[in-house]
Amino acid sequence: MIALRQLTFARAGRPLVIDASLQIHPGWKVGVVGANGCGKSSLFALIGGELHAESGDVSIPTAWHIARVAQDTPALPNPALDFVLDGDVELRRIEAELVAAEARGDGEAIGQLHARYGDIGGYAAKARAAEVLHGLGFTDADFSRPVADFSGGWRVRLNLARALSCRADLLLLDEPTNHLDLDAVLWLEQWLKSTPATLLLISHDRDFLDAVVGQIIAIDQQRLSMTSGGYSDYERAKAARLATQQSAYEAQQREIAHLTRFVERFKAKATKARQAQSRVKMLERMEIVAAAHVDSPFHFSFRAPESLPDPLLVMEKSGAGYVDRKILENISLTLRPGCRIGLLGRNGAGKSTLIKLLAKAIPATGGERKEAKALKIGYFAQHQLEQLRLDESPLQHMQRLEPLTPEQELRDYLGGFDFRGDMATRAVAPFSGGEKSRLALALLIRTRPNLLLLDEPTNHLDLEMREALTFAMQDFEGGMVIVSHDRHLLRTCADELLLVADGKATPFDGDLDDYAAWLAAQRTAEKAPEPDAAAEKSERLQQRADAKASRQALLAERRKLLKDIEKLDTQLARLHGEKAALDAQFADPDFYATVDRIKSEEMHRQAAMLSEQIDTIELQWLEFHETLDALPTAD
Repeated sequence: MIALRQLTFARAGRPLVIDASLQIHPGWKVGVVGANGCGKSSLFALIGGELHAESGDVSIPTAWHIARVAQDTPALPNPALDFVLDGDVELRRIEAELVAAEARGDGEAIGQLHARYGDIGGYAAKARAAEVLHGLGFTDADFSRPVADFSGGWRVRLNLARALSCRADLLLLDEPTNHLDLDAVLWLEQWLKSTPATLLLISHDRDFLDAVVGQIIAIDQQRLSMTSGGYSDYERAKAARLATQQSAYEAQQREIAHLTRFVERFKAKATKARQAQSRVKMLERMEIVAAAHVDSPFHFSFRAPESLPDPLLVMEKSGAGYVDRKILENISLTLRPGCRIGLLGRNGAGKSTLIKLLAKAIPATGGERKEAKALKIGYFAQHQLEQLRLDESPLQHMQRLEPLTPEQELRDYLGGFDFRGDMATRAVAPFSGGEKSRLALALLIRTRPNLLLLDEPTNHLDLEMREALTFAMQDFEGGMVIVSHDRHLLRTCADELLLVADGKATPFDGDLDDYAAWLAAQRTAEKAPEPDAAAEKSERLQQRADAKASRQALLAERRKLLKDIEKLDTQLARLHGEKAALDAQFADPDFYATVDRIKSEEMHRQAAMLSEQIDTIELQWLEFHETLDALPTAD
């Protein structure tokens, strides 16, 4: 069990959580929510031993192994599958010790190591790691590729796969769905629901939280609280609490106004002075209830497009791909004002390629493209963040976009994205991923597009910013095509779903739950490739050799124990005989008459020593038998 007792922790001298106490039981799956900067990641650092508490303490079982997703991955030459397996430290240690034991010819050690290797599932470790990698979107061909060959987003997936594969007792996952597409998110959701590990999960995906967790820890105004249920349950409980608080606040304000009016009216009258003074004391003793405060820092909307031609864009029998392969073909699509299209499809099917084709970020291979003259595309993808000028501030980005607009108007606009005060004039370089995403969205929205093409727009955005973006998109008058792993965003903003599969984009007849079922059916239908016969035979031979070595080691250990027990039996028989002979003499009435005192005392000392030796050897005999009984059978 994890226990927080009167815990206070801070960053850079700024208190984040004060006097928090709660318990997390083994096997619980807990979501951690709160505004950016409130202390969620610091709580993980505290549990992981990277941050010290200001006061109070965190208690975690000492035997628990904690797994976290590494923030960085160096450009290693290691194959991807080996990199994932390296996360299981005990597995790799036993493998190294087995190699050393086999080199020494130490049969006993080999047997013990093979037994432990089996206990931790070592023989199936590669299969488990391969399952995780497949679930996160990697192909069989990727397993042997060096880590250095993968892009940053795919290295994040490798780090996640490594954390999931290491048999942890406690998983600390901080935004694991960033850089995943929807099919990987759905797979991860099922994996986390089935793992026996205790889970602490930071996520800004409400559907993901609802599906996985059974408790929510919320950090708000330096307080830490826990509610049962998923994120939707937490929101309902919070709304009820705020409604109660607001009702109590309003009632108290009415009472304060009444008391204040009485004091002001009668404090000068002698006949009412005592009652007036009594009410002054009531006011002084009153514990003030704060007004309920729900206020998102984000307030923005899409400005109306300058024009809305119909249709905006028509693609007829178009294709797209790269030098070595074709990805899409025969794409026919008409985009009109008010259309809201969500793209579905498995990893690598071509969703992002289709968005790029629509945005003219890649050339079409054949077909026809018809654009309205007034078409104005707003295209958002993760690479948009790389186009920000790191040495410039958000305000400078806006002024470069609109040099004639008054500064205060630009500041007011940036404030809607929570770039207020000094934040608006700071250089972008040290900004977090979420802050850079907000700025990129602010710049895109300001251009007044009439066609939005959004490829994973919610990565790095917190729940409040996602909600504000959702409301803004619902009111958008132009056309919209979205790729997102955020199901809440797709459900609330997409009126039509297209399935990108087998090089085509076709209407999907169903909702997101139907899509999850479609994905499950696709995975079930896929057959694993037939293993290489030679490799399979080699593996069987190796398993037989390992099993034979294990049996031989067990037999050797059993024979040694039986020989040791036989020696102890012989010693016990001799000692019991000597002790019995002395006891017989002590029981003879003539003994004390014929043996002098000194000889008698020496014989009694000898009998006592024999008793001690018998006790010691019998205890050793019992221990050997217990060890023998505990040995696994060698058949």
